[in-house]
Amino acid sequence: MSKEPAIELRGISKAFGPVQANKDISISVMPGTIHGIIGENGAGKSTLMSILYGFYKADAGEIFIAGKKTEIPDSQAAIGAGIGMVFQHFKLVQNFTVLENIILGAEDGALLRPSLAKARETLTDLAREYELNVDPDALIEEVGVGMQQRVEILKALYRQADILILDEPTGVLTPAEADQLFRILDRLRNEGKTIILITHKLREIMDITDTVSVMRRGEMTATVKTSETNPEELAELMVGRKVLLRVDKLPAQPGDKVLQVEDLRFIDSAGVERLKGINLDVRAGEILGIAGVAGNGQSELLEILGGYATATGRIRMNGRDLDLTGTESDGQSRRAAGIAHVPEDRQSEGLIMNFSAWENTVFGYHLDPAWQRGLFMDNAAIKAEAAEKMQRFDVRPANPKLAAKNFSGGNQQKIVLAREIERNPELLLVGQPTRGVDIGAIEFIHKQIVALRDAGKAILLVSVELEEILSLADRVVVMFDGQIMGERLAAETNEKELGLMMAGVSGDAA
Repeated sequence: MSKEPAIELRGISKAFGPVQANKDISISVMPGTIHGIIGENGAGKSTLMSILYGFYKADAGEIFIAGKKTEIPDSQAAIGAGIGMVFQHFKLVQNFTVLENIILGAEDGALLRPSLAKARETLTDLAREYELNVDPDALIEEVGVGMQQRVEILKALYRQADILILDEPTGVLTPAEADQLFRILDRLRNEGKTIILITHKLREIMDITDTVSVMRRGEMTATVKTSETNPEELAELMVGRKVLLRVDKLPAQPGDKVLQVEDLRFIDSAGVERLKGINLDVRAGEILGIAGVAGNGQSELLEILGGYATATGRIRMNGRDLDLTGTESDGQSRRAAGIAHVPEDRQSEGLIMNFSAWENTVFGYHLDPAWQRGLFMDNAAIKAEAAEKMQRFDVRPANPKLAAKNFSGGNQQKIVLAREIERNPELLLVGQPTRGVDIGAIEFIHKQIVALRDAGKAILLVSVELEEILSLADRVVVMFDGQIMGERLAAETNEKELGLMMAGVSGDAA
């Protein structure tokens, strides 16, 4: 194996106006290794990789590929240098087949048929060599996210990439799909490929990487062998202080039933039954976690409880029936009943991205008499309260006038949480509370949720992160195909048992 680094970056700097995204960064990645890059949101990881892939041009610094100085002005130059990138949000054409997506932009000429025939043969060889089995004729819109990720990897390999960059690759995968991805990466490493893995999940770093580099505020703070470090040390290097990696909470003290759901059924616009007789309850002073692979009814359950969709069955809040027919079942009536909702997708459902932070802190509650001054809203009072909320929830920067789109994902999530938690709800619905959020913000968000529980409130938590469910929830129910497969006390179960139920094995059998 070559002793030259597969990639070497020397003195890379990049600024966007007054913001220094990368500052004098140097890093070496050896061939045939998996090199992790971790850091909080806004640390500069994605900017650095975008420079390597030709999306941005560095203000200063040099790039060496296999010991040779290389100019990478655009992504075509990166591909020509043997670099492929799998983005967090896949770059696939939904109504094209797998095969068509793989050759898109790499056709051999004006005639498509010879290109497709050649690609089919190459794809078969690649799939066999790396165990990346896909159906070349399947439409992208008809396959799951795990399969789409394989297509992205195959697309890079088809273009003869020796260096693969993966940006938060497990963000949309189930535990089983993540394990399969790691087996694929291990095989690619054994075949001599060089892999750069950008992630905020320390467990993944410890499980799969050979070396890890830590970034903080645009600078490289450390590069260490994975075998010579631990999650606690890496977390401290990331955020500049000690971080509690486990959820620190006392045992729950459940009270009366706040939410009761009986025989809840939901049929979507295509006539598919998404919820098939759901029965559950949440008590005051406890966190009920809903585990399951995405797409098994959890999202629909949150939407109905939040007043966004109609259904049949019965929902009671503190013994009072809530409307399910659509005549009164809207977000306003749910909020009036004491329900707050942190939706799964903060950008499309929790915030209006072009509006300021102070405006986003009152959406849904803007009719509250406290914010009215005659015929108009008391904007001065709202701005003052927004500034205080942002301080209490450690939103950075603490500037209420800044548009929501200008905050990192973790800080956007804090804005939504501040809005909902500060209403002191009887029931908090929270979907994917830490999706795409860095480790420092995760610790803070978990503390806020536990504090609400300890104040005697009921919390229904939906998360695809089993580790999060097990550490945060007091009770866990598992959903599969619109049904509840079983219920467990979080302290008396484990990932294996929950994983079996997530795959459709009944609670008794699991």
